[in-house]
Amino acid sequence: MPLIEKEIYKRQHISTNKKSTPSAGKAYRGISTVNPNKKGFNVYDIALIKQDLINHFHIKKGEKLNNPEFGTILWDVLFEPMTDDVKTAIIEDVTAIINYDPRTQATRVVVDTYESGIQIECEIVFLPYNISETIRLRFDQANGLTA
Repeated sequence: MPLIEKEIYKRQHISTNKKSTPSAGKAYRGISTVNPNKKGFNVYDIALIKQDLINHFHIKKGEKLNNPEFGTILWDVLFEPMTDDVKTAIIEDVTAIINYDPRTQATRVVVDTYESGIQIECEIVFLPYNISETIRLRFDQANGLTA
């Protein structure tokens, strides 16, 4: 390497940006374009965690190319008769999905059918905040997932 090139490297100075620390109450930050009524795309904290869980439930097991075990079995059992074995498999699947995210833990999962699909009621603890909330998900045969 010629001397002039070495001198150029010595003269270069790269300044780093200060790492921003999350403000109080906004530990998780992301974007979502799902809600058309919201003015911005930013989503924070529990709303972001819920959106991440809903996104996970939208993926059918085997659909993700680099991880075929990722996703849910609910889309495969949606048209099946609700036997005890199917109900147990759904409860295990939903619990595994909620516990997959290190920010959440499932404490109770109830599976029921309604007129045109499967309704899941699950109690979730948002671990960083120690907040518990019950979420109801409906997997409808005609409309897909509604939360």
